[in-house]
Amino acid sequence: MLPPTCLPPAVFLMGPTASGKTELAVQLVESLPCEIISVDSALVYRGLDIGTAKPDAALLARAPHRLIDICDPSEAYSAACFREDALREMAEITAAGRLPLLVGGTMLYFRALEKGLSPLPKAHPGVRARLEREAGVSGWRALHGRLATLDPRAAARIHPNDPQRIQRALEVIELTGRPLSELQAGDDGRALPYRLLKLALAPMERAELHRRIERRFQEMLEAGLEAEVRGLLDRGNLLPEMPALRAVGYRQVVQYLLGACDREEMIRRGVAATRQLAKRQLTWLRADPQVVWLDASAGVALEQALKAMEQGPTL
Repeated sequence: MLPPTCLPPAVFLMGPTASGKTELAVQLVESLPCEIISVDSALVYRGLDIGTAKPDAALLARAPHRLIDICDPSEAYSAACFREDALREMAEITAAGRLPLLVGGTMLYFRALEKGLSPLPKAHPGVRARLEREAGVSGWRALHGRLATLDPRAAARIHPNDPQRIQRALEVIELTGRPLSELQAGDDGRALPYRLLKLALAPMERAELHRRIERRFQEMLEAGLEAEVRGLLDRGNLLPEMPALRAVGYRQVVQYLLGACDREEMIRRGVAATRQLAKRQLTWLRADPQVVWLDASAGVALEQALKAMEQGPTL
């Protein structure tokens, strides 16, 4: 590998949901010769527009985004797929003499890109079926408790009401004898061949972030989120347990449309789930000592970002 000073530069712009990452990214594109690569596990799906706050056509005309609308919601997309796609896009941007700007909130994707991923086993139908049966008897919260004993770090990131991820984490432990968090954190010898500047955008006050989250969810509903989700369900080939429909916001609207809760409860669940997501994102970011924090609440984020990029490893 080339020495660090010989590597091309790249910037990660991370942060919790509703912190204003897209707006800042567009400002950076308009200020510097950089191009945006989306780092978001929901924006990859076509038709998931309102609930993902996907950039509209006018914004994309100002600042094109790579790796959005690349999958049908019926298709699987993994961290490994993202790493392969992102490396290709970064190479193209770098070859054109521009700066890759990777923007989003899917922290596992950022880690996979930076550190590489240890190979994970393929799904095992027998193990999955047995875990499903166990959950039917004792409940997914009990299995989450088991996961907390076997892999505390994974359990801390996975909500007790997220059966898909609980099942996968326990499945990996059974198939490999190693915690999922250990495998996900493993360096497979393919560290990112770029000089990185890692920026994190967030309001300094938690209450401000909570207000933004609640306001944005209400705006999504006013923009037609329920109709969007109903249209996805009406396709006939999408199930509630598929990753696309388990995205935060979509999962709660699906529950409402299928009669599992009333509209008021759906809104409460949607806001609460988004807050929980933001908390996990912030926990992940605070554990990284290389992150440079930007204040999303004082109107100074662009100035702070430009200063960090001038002083940091992107020179």
